[in-house]
Amino acid sequence: MKKTRSLLAKAAVLGAAALLATSCAVRSTDMLRDPGTVRIALNSWVGYESSAAVVAHLLEEELGYQVQLVQLDEQPSWQALDQGAVDVILENWGHEDLMEIYGPDGNGTVVDGGPNGNIGHIGWYMPEYLVEEYPGINTPEGLKEHADVFQTPESGDKGQFLAGAPGFVTSDQGLIDHYELPFQIVYAGSEAAQLTEVRQRYQAEEPVLFYSQDPSWVQSELDLVRVEFPEWTEGCDSDPEDVACDYPRYDLNKIYRAGFAEEGGDAFELIDNWTWTNDDQNAVGRLIAGEGMDPEEAAAAWAEENPDIWREWMPEGHDVP
Repeated sequence: MKKTRSLLAKAAVLGAAALLATSCAVRSTDMLRDPGTVRIALNSWVGYESSAAVVAHLLEEELGYQVQLVQLDEQPSWQALDQGAVDVILENWGHEDLMEIYGPDGNGTVVDGGPNGNIGHIGWYMPEYLVEEYPGINTPEGLKEHADVFQTPESGDKGQFLAGAPGFVTSDQGLIDHYELPFQIVYAGSEAAQLTEVRQRYQAEEPVLFYSQDPSWVQSELDLVRVEFPEWTEGCDSDPEDVACDYPRYDLNKIYRAGFAEEGGDAFELIDNWTWTNDDQNAVGRLIAGEGMDPEEAAAAWAEENPDIWREWMPEGHDVP
């Protein structure tokens, strides 16, 4: 099963790339897709991977579907829905601009699938031991005063702000500019690479300031403190080059290909019923990233431990022992 899904994911990536490179007429290929296959966009952070692994596990093991996990960044995932290359995004962080383009008030190829149960909150984080050594360092004023603490060869004469991948939702440069913080954003390249570096510095009790979010398994593993920016209010981040506030909280939601929602069926019903908590996602993420477990094995372990949760997601009339 593991090898089969891996090969399908690679094939799906190639197929999605081909579809996205062609015209809108490609939506007609959606009519030819295998109804026994569910294509899930797979974005590149562990929390999303945790959700996808559990949903895929249940679709395959309980309902007999074949699942393709299509590795895409956030915006290309919407384009893939629009072109009929994937069926669902499981964790959407805002993106009202993309909903205007592809949603009911745009070209109508995607629909809001409702909440997935996770509450998302992006922010800047540092280890608690830094706040104990430098009281107040977790404020804009404290960061400006102690920027030299975070200097690295990559950041030159500025403090380093360690980011993950450039494609993530971010207001980081706008915050740096607004508060005139002497910091340089350094990209690790991916969330996995970033958190590996964070854990290494944490174990050595070295300074590190980094982009993270809740839900995230790392929040439950390390003693971290959030930087205290003013609370988000409507419009405070409207200028991406001058952001005066913290990130907003998101009720994370699912986004469907409109045809997938219209078709219904057991796969759609399971995904539509699926909601879980930040703690649920973090438990699976910890198995994957913290303990190095294969995502499919982590999903199976979580499902075995939590049948009372996922049985509620099963389609009507589907009996689970």
